[in-house]
Amino acid sequence: HYNTVEAEEDKCVKFESGLRPDIKLLIGFSEIRDFPTLKTKARICDEDGKAKSSYYKAINDRKGKGQDRGKPYDNKGNGSGGRKQG
Repeated sequence: HYNTVEAEEDKCVKFESGLRPDIKLLIGFSEIRDFPTLKTKARICDEDGKAKSSYYKAINDRKGKGQDRGKPYDNKGNGSGGRKQG
């Protein structure tokens, strides 16, 4: 029942309305009215978003591992900075 051009456009609009907002934002301006193309572009955007978030998560995880080391200028009383009193 999606054999006409108008029906294909309606199908695309309905599909777009169900997308996540971030994907809808990326795809919506293109006004793709060929359903297989729209579906492919949406899948690519979704995969790119997942890849990007896992990349940034990996970077943040690496940064987090180095935070348990002391700061180079912390004065913890081990004589490596500041004056000794006495």
